[in-house]
Amino acid sequence: MFEIILASKSKVREEILKKNGFICNIQPSNVDEEPVKESLIKEGATPEIISKNLAELKANKVSNKFHDIIVLGADSVIDLDGELISKPQNRDEALSILKKLNGRKHSLISSVCISKNGSMIWNYTEKAYLTMKTFTNKELIEYLKKIPDDILFAYNVYQIEGEGRNLFVNIDGDENTIMGLPINKIKNYVRDYK
Repeated sequence: MFEIILASKSKVREEILKKNGFICNIQPSNVDEEPVKESLIKEGATPEIISKNLAELKANKVSNKFHDIIVLGADSVIDLDGELISKPQNRDEALSILKKLNGRKHSLISSVCISKNGSMIWNYTEKAYLTMKTFTNKELIEYLKKIPDDILFAYNVYQIEGEGRNLFVNIDGDENTIMGLPINKIKNYVRDYK
């Protein structure tokens, strides 16, 4: 068992950590992500760089408040041919995102950062590649009706461990990464850190 602070209110990330033997203390970072994303996009940052920056920002912010305890920050984004796609803010946005992904391959990028005393001590980014089936608008609307708000607005439009799996013709990558936490790399780092 290893104690860690998770700088996130993501229930899925918390569950993955607990399932893998971590004792979690939840301390959401409450970082306002949108201004950070906008600024980085203006600077020409790729979706991967944006994901890495957000994970580090979240971990460092929470880590500043806790002395000598490691803090894990995480961020996941969709990269569609270089375009950053973030979590939807409402159901219209969710439908718009699904229409963009419809019938196309995209990558889901999950970045994690471990910080201690306000500074990053380790980070890692992993990608998974997903190819969405082709759906009619009506089918996409029907899919969205099955998804409750708390899931829809928390997980990049699809919940791969639930209804979202049915959206894809091909998934190439680790399921934990798709759910937002490349847990095997985290476990390797923590084992060496001890």
